[in-house]
Amino acid sequence: MSEQTQQRDTSAAAQARRVVVVGAGMAGVQTAVALREQGFTGSVTLIGAEPHQPYDRPPLSKAVLLGTAEGSAFDVDFEALGIELRLGCEVLGVRPADHELDTEAGPVGYDVLVLATGAEPITLPGAEGVPGVHLLRTLDDAERLRPVLARQHDIVVVGAGWIGAEFATAAREAGCAVTVVEAAGRPLAGALPAEVAAPMTEWYADAGVALRTHARVAGVEPGVVVLDDGSRLPAGAVVVGIGARPATGWLAGSGVELGPRGEVVADAQLRTSLPDVYAVGDCASFPSARYGERLLVHHWDNALQGPRTVAANIVGDTLAEYDPVPYFWSEQFGRFVQYAGHHTAADRTVWRGDTSGPAWTVCWLREGRLIALLAVGRPRDLAQGRRLIEAGTAMDPELLADPARPLKAATAAA
Repeated sequence: MSEQTQQRDTSAAAQARRVVVVGAGMAGVQTAVALREQGFTGSVTLIGAEPHQPYDRPPLSKAVLLGTAEGSAFDVDFEALGIELRLGCEVLGVRPADHELDTEAGPVGYDVLVLATGAEPITLPGAEGVPGVHLLRTLDDAERLRPVLARQHDIVVVGAGWIGAEFATAAREAGCAVTVVEAAGRPLAGALPAEVAAPMTEWYADAGVALRTHARVAGVEPGVVVLDDGSRLPAGAVVVGIGARPATGWLAGSGVELGPRGEVVADAQLRTSLPDVYAVGDCASFPSARYGERLLVHHWDNALQGPRTVAANIVGDTLAEYDPVPYFWSEQFGRFVQYAGHHTAADRTVWRGDTSGPAWTVCWLREGRLIALLAVGRPRDLAQGRRLIEAGTAMDPELLADPARPLKAATAAA
């Protein structure tokens, strides 16, 4: 057999494979779509635990919650793309030796498996089953909360992270009285350094939201949140936003390697420890050569970008590596907040603009190069900064500190 004939036969066999994607959120949907965009002609099956048509999550914390949108279904013609949807189907486990999944509807065979199950919200201990306690992760969650906001209840939000701030913003827009309780001493304690998060504390008061820091929840009773200092906060509803963990419990005993945070450990090509199994999105960590550490990124852009690498590695003959500049955004209290990069290894911080004003940026440098930035109301800084991070451009800190100067004109060569 000639080498060309052998390559054609190998390619034909690859295209005849069955790809099964577990998880019908952004990462799962984009993986299925990317496979078709990159020329994969084998079967593609997308399995989702929820009964709804696959949908995008960011609108849940505002448009869907406030009733300005009924839903946020992806604009994807799955039938035209030849993608089989199995919705309302819980996946119970995987048997890698048999190349089979166990599901509520029976076994499903695969040749290539993609894990895209995302993350699940952490519940508040002792609050499970108490009337009026809500999480905000799914379309059903948002629809349960919509009438609560419409009735303008007193609302207590537990957790001053990104989701807590976004929900508090929506609740204030709906006319609710809102108290946010946070165990740490500031908002976004797990995400940003103290000096960066400190200016954000004022945003709560400006929006008419009561922020209680160093406040731990001792218990939740119907209509009341009890803090550990004995305070009793009236609560027509309680919304819990204390973080999320990878939704990987169903992989116990499968042989898929999990990391210390419960995430699937993927390599630079987003392959797992098992043959023919990939992982992408919120459920997986990956090694970043750019940042010299393993990253677990729970943000929308990661679920959008990673699937292209997975699809390329399923379809292609050469392996593609995944090493993005992480990016996310948040709309809270009338401000548009964007972040790009990963700041933990920075050796210098440079501020652009007055943090008491409506627009400012903080930049993190390592060895003179921009590695991360957070921009409040300065989208041009973010767009230019993201490209500078990707390029590894050396910056001039003095030029960088001038908010009137474009970021791209603050390089060491400028």
